Amino acid sequence: MTVLTDIRVTHLPSDDEMPVLGQGTWELGEDPERRAAEIKALRTGIELGMTLIDTAEMYGDGASERLVAEVIAGRREDIFLVSKVLPHHATRAGTIKACEQSLRRLKTDYLDLYLLHWREEIPLSETLEGFQALMETGRIRNWGVSNFDVDDMEDLVALDGGEEVATNQVLYNLTRRGIEYDLIPWARNFGMPLMAYSPIEQGRLLRHPVVHAVAERHDATPVQVALAWALRLRDVCAIPRSGNAAHTRQNRGALDLQLTRQDIADLDGAFPPPKKKVPLETI
Repeated sequence: MTVLTDIRVTHLPSDDEMPVLGQGTWELGEDPERRAAEIKALRTGIELGMTLIDTAEMYGDGASERLVAEVIAGRREDIFLVSKVLPHHATRAGTIKACEQSLRRLKTDYLDLYLLHWREEIPLSETLEGFQALMETGRIRNWGVSNFDVDDMEDLVALDGGEEVATNQVLYNLTRRGIEYDLIPWARNFGMPLMAYSPIEQGRLLRHPVVHAVAERHDATPVQVALAWALRLRDVCAIPRSGNAAHTRQNRGALDLQLTRQDIADLDGAFPPPKKKVPLETI
């Protein structure tokens, strides 16, 4: 299988490269009737250079991880593989156990990136100890978090070893711009890229007339405009989900779309950037 390599990358604090456009897998692998199409979609993405694949133990209680295992069989070295631990598993021992179970479902011996899915009551110090143990044994190459606001990040990096956090995966798209006020500047100052999930707002923003107008100017699609907008920031990567090979090809086309200043201005007019602190949104 030929894998294209012209996808732009960003660098984690470890200096590992991470593609800026990847593939999400939430809800994939749960319906046997859609399995063949989902496998084809993910493999199409890999062929197009979208080798970042994001999954989680939560997705279908491991069903998405098992689907990904089938997709990447025989091509693990081409993939930047991400999974996540649920917060109620995130004690030191629980984090290690959850990772080992994910590795078994994914049929691999390491993850490129392992994230805490969101924060709950278990102290971050315990989760961090689990991540550090996994790093020491080579079962993960980088660790990070998801759905963390600035105050959560401050709590994390204040811990011994917390400064080794590689990324924060958060909700970010044209309709969810709150992180531009404080979280993006914080991450940029820290030297850490962000991962944007749901970059097309589960398709809802694609009906907006301004998004359509910008797409028409470029003979592009609204999906490509939404993704190109998220990817205008070089230290943000996006992980749209697709269970359809044609949609995956469309997603890849976003990297070839260069939005103009007028495009950005029009989108800012329709979806204004934040002027004050906005609590971190999640879905």
